[in-house]
Amino acid sequence: MQKRSVMDYFWIALKGFAMGAANVIPGVSGGTIALVTGIYQELINSLKSFNGKALQLLYKRKFSQLATHLNIKFLAFLLAGVVLSVFSIAKLFSFLLEEHPVQIWAYFFGLILASVYYVGKTVSHWDFTNKSFLAMGVALALFIAFSNPSPAENGNYFYILFCGVIGISGMLLPGLSGSYILMLMGNYRLLMVDSINAVSDSVKMLLTGDLSFLNNPDLVQGLINFGLFLAGSVFGMISFSQLIAWIFERYKNTTIALLTGFVFGSLAIIWPWKSEIYHPELLNRHNEALVIGFQRYIPSEWSSDVLWALACMAFGVLCIWLLEKLTEDHKA
Repeated sequence: MQKRSVMDYFWIALKGFAMGAANVIPGVSGGTIALVTGIYQELINSLKSFNGKALQLLYKRKFSQLATHLNIKFLAFLLAGVVLSVFSIAKLFSFLLEEHPVQIWAYFFGLILASVYYVGKTVSHWDFTNKSFLAMGVALALFIAFSNPSPAENGNYFYILFCGVIGISGMLLPGLSGSYILMLMGNYRLLMVDSINAVSDSVKMLLTGDLSFLNNPDLVQGLINFGLFLAGSVFGMISFSQLIAWIFERYKNTTIALLTGFVFGSLAIIWPWKSEIYHPELLNRHNEALVIGFQRYIPSEWSSDVLWALACMAFGVLCIWLLEKLTEDHKA
């Protein structure tokens, strides 16, 4: 594991901060920011370290070796940045998304658009194979972006486990939203609303010494669903990170080309000018109509709102350029 200074860990926390803020915006995943800021491969390699060797070190109480094996300082500072962001600037982005949606979408569109260039240029050579995987990534991201969600939820236990595996895999892939994947699979409400509410209600009752939730079939079912989903997510995170790390080691350029395609294809979701399409029945965890898609359009006139959106888009591009310059200066 590479030696790092205090400033190095500050940068890692700052990148985690950016990942936390990005997760507020639908279609912008933390994986995208990790890829843009150059920590994606280390993040995947750190996650894949939660394996049999880690369990052996834990069983033998070799905590120092375990911390090194898991790259724990990297993960701790990254997580600290994410948590700090969620409780600070992420709330600001959430507010801005409500009050000024076009401008905030435009800002992130600029961020991702510039990111495509900076991520893509890390591919050492663009041969036919890499270009093909780039196109494949774009096509897959666009297919997911324009897919219709499943009309019915599925409470089968094996399917819920599978949702956990696929959902967390989507979150680890830049440009793809895990929540959107669950929506396509038809289990967004079951797992992201009902089960989370069941956990929240049960914890509140437990803290007051009330164990009656154990006799409530709806709460018990919600807890079972959440447990299965969590188990699938943990299994998916460990196994998928193993797969991505293995591919990265052997086909780095091809993998980055594919991920660049994912990121570029996700621009269809982030396009600033769009009307929301709501599900006729489903609500999100805030009891608001669930957005299941968008009707995209091109502005017909150069209004002040359009000019402000373009300015925000340019500012997003500038932010990525400054981030790249600062990263280069820091490495130098």
